[in-house]
Amino acid sequence: MSSSTSPFPPIADYGFLSDCHTGALVAPDGSVDWLCLPAFDSASVFGNILDRGAGSFRFGPYGINVPTQRTYVPGTNVLTTTWHTPGGWLLVHDALVMGPRQGADTVTPHTRPPADDDAAHLLVRTVECLEGTVEVDFVCEPAFDYGRVEATWTLADGDGHLADAADGTGPVFRLSTDLLIGIEGGAARGRHVLAKGDRAFCALSWAEDLAGPKDAEEAWAHIEATVQFWRSWLARARIPDHALRHPLERSALTIKGLTYMPTGATVAALTTSLPETPGGERNWDYRYTWMRDTTFTLQALHYLNLDWEADEFMQFVADLEPNADGSLQIMYGIDGRRDLTESTRDELTGYEGARPVRLGNGAFDQRQNDVFGAVLDSVLLHTRRSKHLPRRLWPLVKSQATGAIAAWREPDQGIWEARGKPQHYVSSKLMGWVALDRAAQLAAIRDDIALQKEWAEAAEEIKEDILAHGVSDRGVLRQHYDTDALDASTLLAPLFGFLPGSDERIRNTVTAISEELTENGFVMRYRTDETDDGLSGKEGTFLICSFWLVSAFGAIGDMEQANNLMERLLRISSPLGLYAEEFEVERARHLGNFPQAFSHLALIQAAGRIVLTDMREELSL
Repeated sequence: MSSSTSPFPPIADYGFLSDCHTGALVAPDGSVDWLCLPAFDSASVFGNILDRGAGSFRFGPYGINVPTQRTYVPGTNVLTTTWHTPGGWLLVHDALVMGPRQGADTVTPHTRPPADDDAAHLLVRTVECLEGTVEVDFVCEPAFDYGRVEATWTLADGDGHLADAADGTGPVFRLSTDLLIGIEGGAARGRHVLAKGDRAFCALSWAEDLAGPKDAEEAWAHIEATVQFWRSWLARARIPDHALRHPLERSALTIKGLTYMPTGATVAALTTSLPETPGGERNWDYRYTWMRDTTFTLQALHYLNLDWEADEFMQFVADLEPNADGSLQIMYGIDGRRDLTESTRDELTGYEGARPVRLGNGAFDQRQNDVFGAVLDSVLLHTRRSKHLPRRLWPLVKSQATGAIAAWREPDQGIWEARGKPQHYVSSKLMGWVALDRAAQLAAIRDDIALQKEWAEAAEEIKEDILAHGVSDRGVLRQHYDTDALDASTLLAPLFGFLPGSDERIRNTVTAISEELTENGFVMRYRTDETDDGLSGKEGTFLICSFWLVSAFGAIGDMEQANNLMERLLRISSPLGLYAEEFEVERARHLGNFPQAFSHLALIQAAGRIVLTDMREELSL
C-alpha cells in the first residue's frame, strides 16, 4: 500500500505522550490512535494505529485535518498543535497529566518508594482560539480490548458535560468537557464555536472515582503542572552546552516517558506490531522489559546523572524471579511477570496490512546467552556509580556468573532473537565474556579473591575461544562460528572493551560493517538472505545499529566518520525528534515499534562519546 493512498499516518508523524504509567500516540490530525489503560501493557482503548476501526479520540478544528505546526512545549512531553482554519487560529495542548502525589495509587500500585510527583491517570486536551473564530469538535470513539468491544456510553450528570465509557462490565473511563456531549452509538461527540480568547477542554479520567477537571481553568492547571514536572525532572539531568544538547534532551524525556514508575521498569517501546517489514510478518509486541536493555539503560541514565532512575531500574532487576538455574529470562512484564505467552489478533488489519498483530512475545523463554553479560555489566555500572554493592545484589552476581560459565559454550538464538536454528553467535560469546569480566571486578569490590580469580580465568577462556573461532580469515568478527556473514551486534566488542579500538580486528570489523552491511550509510542488523531467522521479508536498517556504528567509529578514533553519521541520523529523526526501531532507506520512513527506547539509548551513548571527545579537545587547546 503506497503512503499516498494509505489511511494510516506515517509512524514517525505521531506525537508521544506519557505519564510514566502509560503512553499515547497522537496523529497529526489530532486523533489519539493509541492508548492502553491503565498501564503500558494493558489492552488498548484507542487502537486505530493497528486497525482503522479499533478506536480513536480526535479533538481539534472541525473539517481541518492538516495542522500548521506541531511541537513539544520545550523540555517536556506536552504536545502543542497549532491550526490555521478559514475563520481563525487554534492552539491545542495534549498531555498525560503528572502532578503532586495525592496519596496511595490504587490504579497502578507502586512497588518502588513513591516519588513526590506521580501520574494523575488523566488525559487532558485543551484548546484556545488565538484569532478569529474556530469551530471545534471532539469525537471520542473507544473500542476496548484491542478493538473487540464497542463502548457503551452513559451520561453521568444532568448537564451533559460528563459521560462514562463502559466495556460491559463497568466504566473504563470518564469523559469530562465544557462542551455539551452527544452520544452517537459507540461515540461521544461535541461541537462548539470559539472566539478569540475562548478556551475549552476535554479530559479522560481512569483515576480512582474517575476524578477529572471540573472546568477549563482546572484543565489548564493540569497542563501547567505537567509542564512543570517535566522541566523540573529534566533540570536534574546533566546535559552539556553542546550542539547535541537538544537530541540528548529529547532522548532523555523519551526514555523517562517509557519508564513504568510503579516498578522502575522500562518498556522497549510504546507499541505492539508496528511492522519492521512493510506489509510483512515481522511484527512484535515491545511493551516489555528486556534484560539486554539494562546495561544500555544504566549507561544512559548514569551519563545523564539520573541516578534515581538508575537505582529504581536496578531494584526492579533485583526483584525479578529467576529461572530454575538462577538465570534471568531475556524479558519480563513491567510488573515482573514471567509469562508473556504470545497470541495474535487476526481480526485486526495491522498497520498498512502488516499481519499478524501480536500480543505477548514468544521469545520470552528463548535461550539467549547474552543476558548474563547485560545484567552483570549493569550491576558493575551501578556499583561504581553508587560506590556500594547492595547486599541483595550479590546473590544475583553469583547466579549470573554461574549461569554464564554453564551456558557460554552452548548455541543460542542470539541478540536478535532469531527464530531459526540455534548458533554459536559471536555477540552471545562476547556478552559471556562481559559477564565474567564484570563478575570478576565485582568480586574484587566484594573482596572475594577466590571468585575474582575463578571468574577472571573464565573470562579469558571465553576471549580466547572467540578470537580462535569468531574471526574470519580476513580478520573480521563473524556473525556466528559457522559463517563469515557480518552482524552489527559485533560492534559491541569495542563498546564493551573486549578489545581496544586500536586492535586490527576491531578496525577491520568496523570498516567491514560500514562498507558492506549498510544501505546508503545506515546499518542493517544482518542480511536476511544470509541469516536463518525463521522469517520472511526484508528489514529496514536498524537505528540502534547505526548509532552503535557512530560509537564504534569513536572507539577507533575516527571522529570525522562518527560526526558525519551522527549528523545524518539526526536529520532523519521524526518531526518531533523521535525514533522508531528501523529506517527504510528506499522510502525514507521509520518502521517498527515507536518510539523505540533502544534507538534513543544508543543515541545517548553515541552523543556522549562525541561530546566527551569535543570537551577533551577544548581542554587541550
